[in-house]
Amino acid sequence: MNTASTPPKQPTAYRRSVRNYLLDSRLQLKYTGFLVGVAVVICTITGAVLFATTRSVVNESSALVEESRKVSEVSRMNVRDLAPGSPDLVLEFNREADAHDRIIAEQQAALIQRQARMLASLVGGLVLMVVLIGALGIYFTHKIAGPVHKMKRLLKQVGEGDLHVEARLRRGDELQDFFDVFTQMVENLRTCGVRNLIEVERAVAALDQGSADGAREAMVRVRDALKKTLRV
Repeated sequence: MNTASTPPKQPTAYRRSVRNYLLDSRLQLKYTGFLVGVAVVICTITGAVLFATTRSVVNESSALVEESRKVSEVSRMNVRDLAPGSPDLVLEFNREADAHDRIIAEQQAALIQRQARMLASLVGGLVLMVVLIGALGIYFTHKIAGPVHKMKRLLKQVGEGDLHVEARLRRGDELQDFFDVFTQMVENLRTCGVRNLIEVERAVAALDQGSADGAREAMVRVRDALKKTLRV
């Protein structure tokens, strides 16, 4: 018969998951929404300024193209008037003017395409930034909401008279110093309660032995300790 004892089961380490990142949804969503709202405002202003700037550049480019076409048309008319007997010269000039207009039109089209790509990249980048800020807001507020959630539960426990608090915050959580002060407070209350309990046990033991004076002294010490604690 195998008499080997089974080793005690080790406690499962805490693991963060997506589901428990919203421990206090009201608190976390409030401040995350504020951060996202600020980011949206900044992104909207930035996007509007960049769009207005690029639109102005495109409009100026369109005006230059139109002006170039007008100049080319006037030049063609002048060449026809000045060299009516030289059709080859007119043809060559028209060919050069058409090539020049085509180059300017292609440059304008490329500028418009670059503007469209830049705006698309800008919108995509701003949307990504807003989403990232929202995710980071949830992540960082979780480091505060987690300790607050645990503190509320422990305060309720202490308020119900249970001073046996065995809890600690997770690594990376905020409010570590505040939680240490709280646990030290509970430990001091527990120590005070233990001292009072010892005095009560002495009083009970004195009564069992028929020593009323000893019991009274122990109860007086308990009374004085409670009066000092309660300030009454």
